[in-house]
Amino acid sequence: MAEQEIGKITHYFGNIGVAVVKLSGTVKVGDTIRVKGATSDFTQKIAEIQVDHKPVKEATRGMDIGLKVVEHAREHDAVLKVEQ
Repeated sequence: MAEQEIGKITHYFGNIGVAVVKLSGTVKVGDTIRVKGATSDFTQKIAEIQVDHKPVKEATRGMDIGLKVVEHAREHDAVLKVEQ
């Protein structure tokens, strides 16, 4: 499976399990992503994307989005889209 970097985590809210991602690519609900960093490495399907606390179906380059993540993520972790 090919992977393409689509952003970096800029903040992680551990109490609610949400990561803020600065996008360098496009992502939509239903895409599979991989979060990879020095100590993080997990794959998940995107169930919801939020921009300014409102759900959206798709987000594009330059946007800051909120994603619910299944494991602990850290600032500067890479977010990769998994092409299937």
